[in-house]
Amino acid sequence: MNLQNNTILVTGGTGGFGFEFASKLIAQGNTVIITGRNAQKLAEVQHKLPQVHTLQSDVSKSEDIVDLYNQIMQNFPKLNIIINNAGEMRKISLHHSHDLADITREIEINLMGPIRMVQQFLPHLKTQENAAILNVTSGIALMPFAISPIYGASKSGLRSYTQALRVQLKNTNIKVIELVAPGSSTSLNDKFVNEDGFNTNMLMAPDKIVEAAIKGMKNGQTEIYPGAAKLIRIMSRLAPKFMIAQAGKTGASFMYGK
Repeated sequence: MNLQNNTILVTGGTGGFGFEFASKLIAQGNTVIITGRNAQKLAEVQHKLPQVHTLQSDVSKSEDIVDLYNQIMQNFPKLNIIINNAGEMRKISLHHSHDLADITREIEINLMGPIRMVQQFLPHLKTQENAAILNVTSGIALMPFAISPIYGASKSGLRSYTQALRVQLKNTNIKVIELVAPGSSTSLNDKFVNEDGFNTNMLMAPDKIVEAAIKGMKNGQTEIYPGAAKLIRIMSRLAPKFMIAQAGKTGASFMYGK
C-alpha cells in the first residue's frame, strides 16, 4: 500500500500509538488529522507537530462522530485512510459493585466507537481510489487478561468485527487491516506496573509497534503482529489454558482480595 500523499484520520491521537502514527505518517508526506477528547492535549500535540490537524471528538458519542464526519468532509474531502486507535483499558474486579452504565465504558470506546466510525465514513471511503481502515486490537484479543475483563471483551469483539468487515469489503477498493498490538510502554499500561505478576520487560516501545504497523501496511499485510503478539498468537492456539492461567497471575491480589 502506498503511504505517501494520503489524507489520514487517527482517533485517539494525543498520546501512545496515535501520536506515533501521526508523527511518522506526517514525516512520510501525508496529511494527518487526529482526534481526542481533551482540548488541552490536542493543543500540546499541535505544538509538537505543527503540521498535524486536530479536531476534538469523542468516539464513544455517536453525535460526535456525525459532527466529525461533517467537519472532515468540509475540510478534508480527500480522506482515504482511517486508523481506529482510540482506546481505554481499566483494571476491574468483578467482585465489586459497579455502576451499570460505567462498567461497559470500554465497550463504548474500543468497540462501538470503531464500528460507528466505519459505518459513518464507509460510503465516502468507497469513493476513494486508495483507501484503508486500520483497527488497533490487542494481543489480549487472543486470550483473556482477567484483570481487564471488559477491555479484553472489547478487543476480542473488535477483532471479530474487523475480520467480518474484511470479508464484506473484499470486492471494494478498501483494505481492512488489523494491528494486533502487544503490551506497550504507554499510559494505557501504567496502572498495571505495580501489580503482582506484571512483567514490564514484555512491554514494547510504542514507536516500534507503529513502525511495524506502517511496514506491514506498506507490504500489504492484513494482520500485523509486532513483537510478543506473534508469540501470543502461537501460544493461544497451542496452549490456551496455560496462557489464560499465566495472564491470570497479574493482579491476583487485586482481583481476589488476598
